[in-house]
Amino acid sequence: MHKLPIVKQLEEALKKVEKELRIELPKEIRKAAAHGDLRENAEYHAAKERQTFLQARVAHLHTRINALFSINLNTLPKDKIAFGSRIFLEDLNTGDEIVYELVTPEEVDPKNGKISVSSPIGKALLNREVGDEVVIQLPAGKKEYSINKIITLHDLL
Repeated sequence: MHKLPIVKQLEEALKKVEKELRIELPKEIRKAAAHGDLRENAEYHAAKERQTFLQARVAHLHTRINALFSINLNTLPKDKIAFGSRIFLEDLNTGDEIVYELVTPEEVDPKNGKISVSSPIGKALLNREVGDEVVIQLPAGKKEYSINKIITLHDLL
């Protein structure tokens, strides 16, 4: 089974956070504690707050990695739009081509066409096929598109 690229990125982030939490931060806490009275020691309190933040970040990254591992890529359709698909659309009013890729929340980058599956555009495109026309309600108004090409996650891995 293939590992999604975002999983690799999250695993790298997890390694960095765990290194800071387990190696770098304890040194900072010991150094700050050596300054004396902990009740009025701003460095110590800042380090302890950072420790709490990093512990929460580790838990969050573990949760996201496990959730992404649980996605069975074999259940994703190969001929319809689903998570991981790259979609080539034609604006029926202007003729302009627009390309979207349905990604995880961590990867969302609207300027580069990476949108969440749970976004209004993502929801409107799910389970559509080449040749379908779709009307998407956006804050700026309705947009009408024709789906010209789909590259599924199976093709991208």
